[in-house]
Amino acid sequence: MRDPQELLGSTRWRLAGPYRGGRVVAVAADPVDPLTFYFGACAGGVWKSTDAGATWRNISDGFFKTASVGAIAVSEADPNVIYVGMGESCIRGNVSHGDGVYRSDDAGATWRHLGLAETRHIARVRIHPKNPDLVYVAAFGHAFGPNEERGVFRSKDGGQTWEKVLYRDENTGACDLSMDPNNPRVLYAAMWEARRSPWSLVSGGEGSGIFKTTDGGDTWVELTNNPGLPQGLKGRIGVAVSPAKPDRVWALIEAKDGGLFRSDDGGATWTRLSDNPELRQRPWYYMHVFADPVNPDVVYVLNLRFWKSTDGGATYIGIPTPHGDHHDLWIDPKNPKRMIHGNDGGACVSLDGGVTWSSIYNQPTAQFYHVTTDTQFPYRIYGAQQDNTTLSIPSYSDRGVISADDTYPVGGGESGYIAVRPDDPNIVYAGSYASRMTRYDHRSRQEVDITVWPDDPIGYGAESMKYRVQWTFPIHLSPHDPNVLYVGANHLLRSTDGGQSFEEISPDLTRGEPETLKPSGGPITKDNVSTEFYGTIFAFAESPVQQGVLWAGSDDGLIHVSRDNGKTWENVTPDLPEWALISIIEASPHDAATAYVAATRYKLDDFRPYLLKTNDYGKTWQPITNGIPEDDFTRVIREDPVRRGLLYCGTETGLYVSFDDGANWHRVTGNLPVVPIHDLVIHDTDLILATHGRSFWVLDDLSALRAWPDIDPDAPGTLFPVRPAYRLMEPRRWPESKTVGYKSYVTAGGNQVLGEIVPDGEGGTRVELRGAGENPPVGVLVQYRVGVENPKSVALSFYTADGQLIKRIASDDEKAKGPKPKATPGVHRFVWDMRYPDGVDLEGVRLAAYWGGGVIGPKAVPGTYEVRLEIDGQEVGSQQFEIRKDPRISATQEDLQAQFDLLMAIQAKLSSVHETVLRSQRLREQIAAWQERLRASGQEALAEEAGKVAEKLAEAENYLVEWRHKGGADAFNYPPKVNSKLASLQGTVSYADARPTQQAYGVFEYLSGWADEGIARLNELIESEIGALNAKIAESGIPPLG
Repeated sequence: MRDPQELLGSTRWRLAGPYRGGRVVAVAADPVDPLTFYFGACAGGVWKSTDAGATWRNISDGFFKTASVGAIAVSEADPNVIYVGMGESCIRGNVSHGDGVYRSDDAGATWRHLGLAETRHIARVRIHPKNPDLVYVAAFGHAFGPNEERGVFRSKDGGQTWEKVLYRDENTGACDLSMDPNNPRVLYAAMWEARRSPWSLVSGGEGSGIFKTTDGGDTWVELTNNPGLPQGLKGRIGVAVSPAKPDRVWALIEAKDGGLFRSDDGGATWTRLSDNPELRQRPWYYMHVFADPVNPDVVYVLNLRFWKSTDGGATYIGIPTPHGDHHDLWIDPKNPKRMIHGNDGGACVSLDGGVTWSSIYNQPTAQFYHVTTDTQFPYRIYGAQQDNTTLSIPSYSDRGVISADDTYPVGGGESGYIAVRPDDPNIVYAGSYASRMTRYDHRSRQEVDITVWPDDPIGYGAESMKYRVQWTFPIHLSPHDPNVLYVGANHLLRSTDGGQSFEEISPDLTRGEPETLKPSGGPITKDNVSTEFYGTIFAFAESPVQQGVLWAGSDDGLIHVSRDNGKTWENVTPDLPEWALISIIEASPHDAATAYVAATRYKLDDFRPYLLKTNDYGKTWQPITNGIPEDDFTRVIREDPVRRGLLYCGTETGLYVSFDDGANWHRVTGNLPVVPIHDLVIHDTDLILATHGRSFWVLDDLSALRAWPDIDPDAPGTLFPVRPAYRLMEPRRWPESKTVGYKSYVTAGGNQVLGEIVPDGEGGTRVELRGAGENPPVGVLVQYRVGVENPKSVALSFYTADGQLIKRIASDDEKAKGPKPKATPGVHRFVWDMRYPDGVDLEGVRLAAYWGGGVIGPKAVPGTYEVRLEIDGQEVGSQQFEIRKDPRISATQEDLQAQFDLLMAIQAKLSSVHETVLRSQRLREQIAAWQERLRASGQEALAEEAGKVAEKLAEAENYLVEWRHKGGADAFNYPPKVNSKLASLQGTVSYADARPTQQAYGVFEYLSGWADEGIARLNELIESEIGALNAKIAESGIPPLG
C-alpha cells in the first residue's frame, strides 16, 4: 500500500459549527492597538481579533502541538512579542494538558516552542514591561501526579533557557503570579498543593502559600503566615498587586477562614475585607483577583459571577456578562475601560468598563463530549457542550451557512450522551450531570425528565446513590429496536417505554471499591457535582450485527459482555493496568464477536494510548496501538461500517486511521487542527468529529479512504469512487475575490454572515466564515490522485449515461471560468456543480436579471452519469455516479426534465441573442477602424456613410440589449431589453426544483418572439447594409468588412 500520508495530509475538513464559545482561562490584548485582543481556548489554541471582538481567527494552528492554553501575555515594550503558556490550571476532570511555552515575535503570525513541556499546566506568564526577553512562568505542573517541573520559572533570554526560581515540592505548583509594573523586580506568587484522581479532587495542603520576591526572583520570602492571613491549611490562592498603589496587594484565599484579604504594606500585614462566600465558590476552579491599573480602590473578583468593588474590596456588585464562570481578566494599563475577560462561554471584549461586552457567538471553540446523528435529510449532528447545552445542528443548511438560527437544544445538559430515535428523529434522549436525563420532542419543544432514579445527588458522594451515574453516562437506543433504550449506571438499565420505567438487566458491572466512592473535595472544601462519581459504566454498545450481544465497560477498568440480551454476563476484562477507564467500546458493524476498546489512564498520570480488539467475544484481546505516540492517550475508536478493518481513533491531540484493523496507525492532518477528539461517528460517507475545543468537524467523503488500500501505487493517476450527489438549491454566493483579507457580508436567514478571503494552502484562496459553520460542497465531489511529476494537463470530463459529453474541465484551459482540477502530484478533490456549460455572455454590459438568472447552464437532471480522468491526454480512470433529487421535494423526474428542457431552450435563445449582438459589435469595431483609414485617404463621405451604418447596427442592438446597464441599479433608469428578460426568466424557472408554470412557458414564447424579431432585424441589416458598404469600400481599394 502506498504511504497513506499522501492521502491523509490532503484531507479537507470543514468546521460545521457551532460558533459558540467554549471555556477560556487566558486573555490578553495589544497595549498599543486598541482593537487587537487575544484569547486562549482551554482546548482550542490561540485566537486573535483585530476588531475588538467582532470576529476572531485562530493563529496557532500549524504551530502548536497541543490545544490547551493556560496563559497569554503580550509584551508592553514590544507588542509583537507574545508568550503562551500551555495547559490550563483550572483542573477540571476533563482538563486537557499543554506542552510548555510558545513565543511569537510577529504578533502571532508564526510561533516557536520554548520548552518546559513537562509543566503540562501553566497558570500565568508575566513579561518585564521594559524587556520582552525577561519572562516568568507560573507552572502548576501535572494535575494527576507528582512531578518536579512545577513552580515559578524565569528566562532572561527570551525563553531560550529557563531556571526554576521558586519551587515548593513535587505536589505543589504555582497557580498565580503578579508583577508590580512600577518595579518589575517585585513579584508575588501563589503556590497551590492540589491533586486530581479518577475519583477525587484534593485542593489544599502544607504546600499552599504566598511568596514575594524583590530581586526579580533570585530570592523569595514566604508571606503565608504573616499577620492577618488565615491560619491552618490553605488551598488555591489568587494574588494581585495594585499598579496604582504598589504596596497594596490583594489575596483571595481558600481556607477555613478564607476570603479576600488586602495588604497595604507590601504583604507584611493583612486584613480580611470580605468573607462573602460568593467570592470563593468552588475555590479549586476560581480564586481569581485583579487590580484596576488606575484606581487603587477598584478590584475585580472572578467566580461564578463577575464581581467588582469600588471601595477597596469591602463590598461588591455583580457585573452582567454574556456567560458565567469567570477566570481571566486583562485591563488596559492606560485605559481601564478597555478590557477582555475569559469565561466558560468564551472571551468577551468591553470598551466601556464592563457595561457592555462583545459576543461569544463568534468563537468555534465548543467542547463536546459525544456526537451522534439522525436519519433526517440533510442529517443533523447532536452533542452536549461543556458548560452550555445540548445542541442539534444541521450537516447542511439551505441558508448557505450553518448559523445559530439553524441550531436548537434537545434537552439534557452540558455533559451527556444523546440518542435520537431513527424512526422518529423528533424524539431525542439526552443526559446531563448529576444523573439527569430527558426525553425531548421537537414538535412540542418540551422535554420530559426521565432520570432513572430522580433523587438529586448533588453534594453527596457516589456511595449514597442507588444508581451510580457518571458525569457523561451512556445512553443508547438498540440498533435493532428503537423502542429499547439502554442507560449505563453501575448496573445496565433498560427501558421499553420511552424512559417511563427502567429495569436492571445486569448486576453491578464495576469494582465499586468503597474508597473510590467517597465524597470528593477537601481537605478544606468539598465539591460533589458528579464529576468524580466513580464505579460506573462509562461505555456501552450493542452489536449492530446480532441483537442481544451487549458490551459494557466501567470507569474502574472492567469489561463485561452478555450474549443473551442481558440475562447473563461474563467478565472479559483484558490485561490492562489497574483502574483504566474504558472510554469507548465499539461493537463491530461486521462481526458480532468483534469489538474494539479505547481506554485511558491519564487521570492516573499515565498518558499512554490503550487500544484493544477482540475477535472472540472478549476471550482474548490484542493491543493495537502501533503508530500512536506513547504520550497521546486514546479516547475513542470506531470501525468503518462499509470497509471492514478500517478504523478511526480520536486522541487528546487529533485523529488517527488504520487501514489494517489496528496493526498500524497513521496521523490524519490536512487542515484538521490539533485538538482533543472525544468521540466520532460515521454517517454514510461522512466522518463527524466531536472535538473538545473546536466544535464539530466533518470530512465530507470517505470514498478515497475506503479505496486507498486497493489503488495501484504506480499508476499515473487514480479516480476514486464517487458518492451520490444530491441536487440542492445553491444558496447565495459570496462575492468573488482573490484578494487575501477581503471581507464581505452575505445575508443568511435574516442574519449577516461575514466571510474573509484566506489562503487555501494550495496556492489559491477560499472563503473562511466568521460566525457560521461551513456547508458541505454542493455538487459532485470528485477525488482523484495524480501519480506523475509535473503533468502538463489534468482534465475531468462528465458524461451522460449514454456517453454524451456534458462538460470537460482542464487544468490548462486558460479561458475556463471557475475552479479547475489541480495538476500537482498527490490527492485532490474537485466539485462539479452539476451544471451544463454556460451560455454565451456579453462583456461590457450587465444583465439586469432582478429575479436571478443569467447565462449559467442548467443543472443535470437526476440520473446516472460518468466522470473520466485524463492526465496529459490519456484517460487513466472512470467512475459512474448518481445525481439524486432532494428527497424533501415533491417534484417528479418528469417535472425536473421539463424544467431542464425549458432552461436549455432559454439558454439557447439567450445565447443566440448574444451571438448575434457580438457579431454586430465586431462589425462596428471594424467600421470604426476603417473610418480612420478612409478619412486618412481623403474619403470623408464614405467614412461618414460607414458611421451611419454603425449607428443603425447599434440601434438594432439596442432592441435586444441595453448597453447602458453598467451598475446594479441602472435598470431602474433604463428598462431592460430582451436579453435581461430572458436571464430573469431563467432565474424564475430555476428558482426551485419544480415543473415550470404555464405562465413561464407563455413568457418564454413572448420573449422568443421579441428575440427572434430583433435577431432577424439585425441579421437583415448586416446582410443589406454591410453588403452595400463593402462594395463601396472595395472600390476604394481598402479590404472589405467581414
